[in-house]
Amino acid sequence: MVICKSVTRFARNTVDTLMITRELKNLGIDVFFEQERVHSISSDGELLLSILASYAQEESRVVSENCKWRIRKNFKNGIINNQFKIYGYEFKNGKLEIIPEEAEIIKIIFESYLEGSGLITIAKKLNALNIKSKLGTNWSNSTIFDILKNEKYIGDMLLQKSYIVDHLTKKQVKNNGELPQYYVKNSHAAIIDRELFEKVQNEMKRKSRKPIETKKNHIFTGKIKCGICGSNFKHKTANIGSKYAKSVWICNTFNTLGKSYCESKQIPEEILKSKAAEVLKISEFQGDKFKQNIKQILVPKFGTLLFYFVNGDQIETTWQNPSRRESWTEEKRQKARERALNNLTKGESEN
Repeated sequence: MVICKSVTRFARNTVDTLMITRELKNLGIDVFFEQERVHSISSDGELLLSILASYAQEESRVVSENCKWRIRKNFKNGIINNQFKIYGYEFKNGKLEIIPEEAEIIKIIFESYLEGSGLITIAKKLNALNIKSKLGTNWSNSTIFDILKNEKYIGDMLLQKSYIVDHLTKKQVKNNGELPQYYVKNSHAAIIDRELFEKVQNEMKRKSRKPIETKKNHIFTGKIKCGICGSNFKHKTANIGSKYAKSVWICNTFNTLGKSYCESKQIPEEILKSKAAEVLKISEFQGDKFKQNIKQILVPKFGTLLFYFVNGDQIETTWQNPSRRESWTEEKRQKARERALNNLTKGESEN
């Protein structure tokens, strides 16, 4: 038996405390409240706990609403309620102050992007220089993207970008217009001038309007896992814009950070389809049969694929890129002969 002074004092802390009392009851452990002279395992005790649980929940809701009101009032006045980590700044006395060495990296990121470097390229350069992010981790394209979109680097601050859904779960979600946001200009010292920031935003908009094939939901999406680093493979179009363009699948770590972080290599999509058909024992690849039977494809090393079936079976198979000689058709060979003959004739006429 567990003895407590008062059920009211015991229950007033959180609803979780009441849940613990019920868990103890399920285990056959009685909680005796001296002041009320009630046992938790009795019918009167359960009724009292239910009433107090409702009371505690309502009290929690009122406290939460009061906190929200205070936070939003501060937002209207441009006051930050919580300290947060942002590369290039540190909090001092409730304000953001510039960290000079980190500010230089921020400038490099913005200037590099405007000069034509992509998000992945910038991340690779920073990682190659052994420069860590604010959390001490490697840089990724998403981290670079967030920096380029962050208004705080021009000295402004958009408040209430996210909010807590309810007071019980404390789940935080992105604010997509459900609640008002507050934009405060010149709230702190800027690292990037407004002209450069606007140029970067315009360039990002221009690039986002381009059709990107890799964003399509392909049949292999989420199915291929790198056995070297544990990352997923993603779809990519190699040699895009040329006559040799082809669909390939590549380890996300290798694609983002380079071979110094993962030595995996890309796999042509046609190879994946061919090998999937082979292990499924069908003449040609069928998306429906693949989805129904294959749970995952593991790539333990280059040239090896390990197929995991839904029923628990495993099949390992190997592959290799077809040689250029094998990929040449008779038509291609004839065109090559004609080009060689024309070059020879042209050379002789010049001499």
